[in-house]
Amino acid sequence: MKNQTSITSFLLMSLSDDQKTIHVLFIFFLLIYLMTVFSNFLIILLVVTCAHLHTPMYFFLGNLAFLDMSYSSVTAPSMLSHLITQHWSISLSECKAQVFFVMYFAGSEVYLLASMSYDRYVAICHPLHYSQLMSWGTCTCMVSMVWLTALLVYIMYIMCLRRLTFCGPPNRIWNFFCDLPHLLQISCTDTTINVLLGVIVGGIICTVAFVATFYPYIRIFRAVLRIGTSDGKSKAFSTCTSHLTVVIIYYISITFVYLVPDTSNLLTLNRVVSVIYTLITPLLNPLIYSLRSKDLKAALQRALHIHRLHPDTATRR
Repeated sequence: MKNQTSITSFLLMSLSDDQKTIHVLFIFFLLIYLMTVFSNFLIILLVVTCAHLHTPMYFFLGNLAFLDMSYSSVTAPSMLSHLITQHWSISLSECKAQVFFVMYFAGSEVYLLASMSYDRYVAICHPLHYSQLMSWGTCTCMVSMVWLTALLVYIMYIMCLRRLTFCGPPNRIWNFFCDLPHLLQISCTDTTINVLLGVIVGGIICTVAFVATFYPYIRIFRAVLRIGTSDGKSKAFSTCTSHLTVVIIYYISITFVYLVPDTSNLLTLNRVVSVIYTLITPLLNPLIYSLRSKDLKAALQRALHIHRLHPDTATRR
C-alpha cells in the first residue's frame, strides 16, 4: 500500500459515449433543471408574498421547495458541464463537498417530510386545536431543528471522511456525481469505521424519520374511516394526498439508490434511478403540490391577473 500513489481527482461515469445522444441528454437535463429551479422558486415566491398562504402547511412547502431547488443544484450544473465538455474528472475536494451537500439536503428532506406528516395529522385529527398545536413558534422550531440536526449529523460524518485516502487505480466513480457509497468503494483506507457509522447513524435517522412520517398516516386513516359521509372522507383525504404521493416517490427512490447493491447487472438501472432521484423528483414535487393545491393555483392566477392589469407596476417592482 505504501507504493500506491495517492490520487486527488476521480473520473465520473459518462452518461453516454454517443455524441448525438450527449447533445440530446444535455438539452433534456438542462430543460428539467431550469423547470425545477423555476417551479420551486415560484412556490417560494408565492408562499412569501401571498398572505393567505402564510399557514404552517405552506411554510413547510416553501422549505421543501428550497430543499428541492438546492438539492438539484448540487448535481445538475456539474453534470451539465461534464456533458458539454466531456471532461468527467472531479477533484477530491469537490467530490467531498458534493457528498456532503447531497447527504445534507437529502437528510433534511427526510426530516421535513416527517414534520409535514405531523402537520397533516394535526389538521385532520385535531382540527379544533390546530392553531395552538401548529403555532408559528412551533413551526419555526420544527424547521430549525430539521436544518440544524441534519447539519450537525452530516458535518460529523464528513469529518470522518478526512481519515480516508484514495489510491489509484481505480479512481473511477460509477455514477455521474459523487455519492458516499461510491467514494467508500474506491478508498484504499480501511472504511470499517465509516461503514459502521453510516449504518448506525443512517439506520437511526431512517428508522426515526420513517416512523415519524408514516405513523401519523395510520392515525389519519383511522380518523378518516370514522367520518360518516363519503364527501367528508374525500375532503379529508384530499388534504394529505399530495404529501403522501411525494413521500412515497421519495422513499422508493432513496431506498433503491442506497439499499440496492451496486452489482454489474444493476449498474445501469442504478444510474437511471439516480437521475430520477436527483433530477426528476425535485421537479415532480412542485408539480404534484401545485396541481392538487387550489390555494397555490388561486395565488398564481391572482398574481398573473395583477400583472396583466398593472404591467408597469409589476415591472417596477
